[in-house]
Amino acid sequence: MKRRQFIKLTSTASAASMLPFEIQASMKLVNSFYNCDVSNRKLILVELNGGNDGLNTVIPISAYPDYQTLRPNIHIPSSLFLPLSNIDSNLTGTNQDIALHPELTGFYNLYAQDQLRIIQSVGYPSQNKSHFGSQDIYATGNDGNNWVNGDQSGWIGRFMEHNYADTIPTTYPLGIQVGSNTTSLGFHGEIEHGLALNLSGQDSENFYSVLSGLAGAPPNNIPSSDYGSELQYIIDTDILSNQYSQVISTAFNNGANSTTSNYPDTNLADQLKTVARLIRGGIETKVFMVKLGGFDTHNNQNQSSGDIQGRHSVLMTELSGAIESFMTDLNADNLANDVLGLTFSEFGRKAKENGSLGTDHGEVAPMFAFGKPVKSGVSGINVDLTEAVQTNNYQVQTVQHDYRDTFSTIMQDFLGATSSVIDSTFIDNISNESFLTSKITDLIKDDYTVPEDCYTEALNIPETTLDNWSVFPNPFKTSFFIVSKSHELETKFVLRNQLSQIVLKGNLKFNNGKATVDASQLQNGLYFLTLENSLETSSHKLVKY
Repeated sequence: MKRRQFIKLTSTASAASMLPFEIQASMKLVNSFYNCDVSNRKLILVELNGGNDGLNTVIPISAYPDYQTLRPNIHIPSSLFLPLSNIDSNLTGTNQDIALHPELTGFYNLYAQDQLRIIQSVGYPSQNKSHFGSQDIYATGNDGNNWVNGDQSGWIGRFMEHNYADTIPTTYPLGIQVGSNTTSLGFHGEIEHGLALNLSGQDSENFYSVLSGLAGAPPNNIPSSDYGSELQYIIDTDILSNQYSQVISTAFNNGANSTTSNYPDTNLADQLKTVARLIRGGIETKVFMVKLGGFDTHNNQNQSSGDIQGRHSVLMTELSGAIESFMTDLNADNLANDVLGLTFSEFGRKAKENGSLGTDHGEVAPMFAFGKPVKSGVSGINVDLTEAVQTNNYQVQTVQHDYRDTFSTIMQDFLGATSSVIDSTFIDNISNESFLTSKITDLIKDDYTVPEDCYTEALNIPETTLDNWSVFPNPFKTSFFIVSKSHELETKFVLRNQLSQIVLKGNLKFNNGKATVDASQLQNGLYFLTLENSLETSSHKLVKY
């Protein structure tokens, strides 16, 4: 038996067998997705800008002699790398036997905690080795063959548009990008363009730009012309940006990072620290993107022959430390149940080192999926290094997983999107291929996988906001208030945790139409409130921080 499976069995399955029947029934209710509502789930995209060297990130133990031959100076010595077979014996002696770069200790720990999956040889059919070209391909959902496949919009934007087909929310941004001067093309929708906001910094006063209007009040009369249309778009964007900035400020100020997180003092850690704080503050944003640059390691990838220290080692340290701290932050309470992260890079690098202790532009590269909903393991097999010969310029070219397969798997199995939404997200006007036919098996744990009967425009599930009820503040710290126009009626309330266990219930006592619920004894996390009187029933999601 695997060590990590033994840990899981002793800490969860055995404990569950001792629970009262009512609680076990509640847990089953959660696993069947109570109300099919997964609208609180969030996707974190981590872009490794520059083309990450996958071969020194994920070392193929089963092909180690070929690896050493191709990289006599910059290979990772077996005495230093981190073999995953030490914590997953199923990998031993197979073509999935891999090791992680020595600086990826955080990833190694997440794998042991059943929160990391390695997806081998990710790419797309016709590889473009230009940084700008390949980044645009990843942003638009293209295959590298023809720019008509999404040349005017990004896959994230199309996904959010189709999941919010009825209305684009104006109270919060669907997407937030942190740590970049410009918002990714990926967030650009076919119709709606204000789907994301770009943030930078860790200071709540400077992390967003509040627009002050177009040099004063906008004109009252907008001409019916192309100029008028563009002017109206700018005015609308101005209004949205101001609305978004206030929501972001409130979430940031309401949230607080866990004291156990211990974020390192790095740029990526600051970006993820910001994301975690916004999530803790109750922001409803669905897709976040952060970026770590510097992966174009043509030279000094290692600082000298046989010495693994160098530019790539520094990047691995920053990546691993930031993501481990981020997961420690969210795992401090139930917020981690709703968050899944994924790393990606525009391309990999050649299997053979160059003459400058570096590597040149290649093709396939691994992805890392991380988070509590992720099932640890390896998808795909080790790269075939016999492909990398002089006649093909030492490339490994076999794409085991199209990058769109990974995104499609997450959109359906984790976010609950319908097949039609996903097919509209990844436009393929050449072959009309559906990327749901080759989803990544076992990427999401069974308990977190959305069942087919819950497939819906999951992100389009609205919050219940009846005129008769108001629940605030959200998130709350110790107590929350309920205001009702029907306060003269007897009103019952039930508060459940994420396991659907009842943690508070009773009759509300209104004073001037307002009731107070003391929840100071509860742990921080996500809760579900049901209110009921003789006229109606109302449901609300609340976050305690």
